[in-house]
Amino acid sequence: MNRTILGRPLRSVAFDAAVAGAVALFAVAGIVAQPGGAWATLVGLGMATALLFRRIRPSAVTAVVAVLALVQVLAGWGPLAYDVAVLIALYSVVKYADRLRDGIVAGVVAAVGVLLGSLQMAVTPRWAATLYLGLVTGAVWLVGLNVRTRRLYVLSLEERAATLEREREAEARAAVAEERTRIARELHDVVAHSMAVMIVQADGARFLFDHDPATAREAVRVVADTGRQALEDMRRLVGVLREPTPAGPVEPPARVDTGVAAEPEHRRPALVELPALLGRFEAAGLRVRHTGRGPAGLPPGLELTVYRVVQEALTNTLKHAGVGAAVEVVLDQDPAGPVTVEILDDGRGRPPVDPAISGGHGLVGMRERVTVYDGELTAGPRPGGGWRVTARLPVPPTKEHPT
Repeated sequence: MNRTILGRPLRSVAFDAAVAGAVALFAVAGIVAQPGGAWATLVGLGMATALLFRRIRPSAVTAVVAVLALVQVLAGWGPLAYDVAVLIALYSVVKYADRLRDGIVAGVVAAVGVLLGSLQMAVTPRWAATLYLGLVTGAVWLVGLNVRTRRLYVLSLEERAATLEREREAEARAAVAEERTRIARELHDVVAHSMAVMIVQADGARFLFDHDPATAREAVRVVADTGRQALEDMRRLVGVLREPTPAGPVEPPARVDTGVAAEPEHRRPALVELPALLGRFEAAGLRVRHTGRGPAGLPPGLELTVYRVVQEALTNTLKHAGVGAAVEVVLDQDPAGPVTVEILDDGRGRPPVDPAISGGHGLVGMRERVTVYDGELTAGPRPGGGWRVTARLPVPPTKEHPT
């Protein structure tokens, strides 16, 4: 952590104090031998004190140093050792001033000072003294301009990076919000379907109570089980709508057209359609292999989540690994454990040539869907090359109730 003094970095304050101390030392060291004696020393100490503020008030510091240098010239003391403060102030105003105009004005004033100072130097010919002071002053001004240009360039890069980071976070939050809206809409469809099943079964049971009590009891049991599942899905739906967008940075989605036909909006695919989905990705150029024991008897919402995870993972594979990549889709369900979905690719395809916008939000969407069902999602590179996506989704226990 960088330490500060009065809002300024400690290193900057220490450096400025060292510079001012060196100028003050020059002023005090010549108190006996230099022209002006103690009065000249006071002028030098005034310049040294002003240099302490050269970063935060460069124009004002330069004005103070210029006035003190003019006093020195008018007094006829000639250039002294502590006049290095003039060069330091000139460098500071060129580098730190808000407007370069201040640095240009300071350069003009310094040029006039060079002419006046050379007239008081005991050097012949005069033009040699003028040339020497002019070259030194001009070099300091140009160095300050070069450092100023680089400093402003670095500041612009930092500001651009900060702006891009804010835009990236805003885009990521928008992607998460959009994906949650999509999940909520699909869960709403699941709940609506369950309600429709409950109504049909309840109506059937009402008419069968007198003629076929066994079938009526089975219909009532289906109504109860469907109602419990619908209530659980409704809880998850409300949880999706209530959960705030994460405050931290989220990886924003990169979208490309994979060549796979998009599904219509407001359509709720079922897991029995998974072979057709894999076939579409095979037609798009992937070499897909499906292994494992397919999950059976899953709740509709969980079934939809498994389908979407496979769909998004294959989309990412086609987008990043490219056409021709080999993919293995593994679906497995332990008798008393979670559903495991694993998608592995070798990363040896040809990347797509013509990217364009498509639906889905990749890892963002998969993570949001898996989180809704209290599952775990891991994604990362494989040791031998390629990518692995693994999702583990707990299955709600089946509750048996007497009829």
